[in-house]
Amino acid sequence: QELTTVRVQDPRVQNEGSWNSYVDYKIFLHTNSKAFTAKTSCVRRRYREFVWLRKQLQRNAGLVPVPELPGKSAFFVGSTDEFIEKRRQGLQQFLEK
Repeated sequence: QELTTVRVQDPRVQNEGSWNSYVDYKIFLHTNSKAFTAKTSCVRRRYREFVWLRKQLQRNAGLVPVPELPGKSAFFVGSTDEFIEKRRQGLQQFLEK
């Protein structure tokens, strides 16, 4: 049976303290599918790259619904760490769907 797992992990703030700081996430993929030559891969991606991916999926999906991304709220109430964790969970759900 083919199995593919993907994990969104290890959020890191880049350029911390700068006006152009952002968070990126480690995306880890493991599969036994014959469609993949590499059985594991790991990359770091930021939120806007997920936005780009979603747009590409929407363009090519036809009538298949594309999952939503977690919100991009500059006015999040709560700690920054809490916001980052909620976003990480939302990105994880997006990739799983």
